[in-house]
Amino acid sequence: MNDPRQRDLGTLLRREFEGPVADDGFSDRVMRRLPPRRSLRWPLWLGLSMGAGAAGWALAQTPLLRVGWQEWLAGQFSAAGIGMWLMSMGIAWLVAAWALSADASR
Repeated sequence: MNDPRQRDLGTLLRREFEGPVADDGFSDRVMRRLPPRRSLRWPLWLGLSMGAGAAGWALAQTPLLRVGWQEWLAGQFSAAGIGMWLMSMGIAWLVAAWALSADASR
């Protein structure tokens, strides 16, 4: 819970704010001197590939995956085939959401 005095102070400051404070270009000079932001993509791809490999290895030993895959390729939909389809779509949506959120945070 926020302190009521803190909320009142925030409201007062917002009401009295007249715009940016003149700093004679100080902020611009500081921003120009900052080094460019480095992008570390290798941990993302390493984690994604290790997670996919571990999931594939764990699921390769279950008969549900094998049966679902065979029925999916044959065009016959059973509980295993539908489960396979739902799992694939769920993983695809999760990866897409993760990629979009990682790109939006930069």
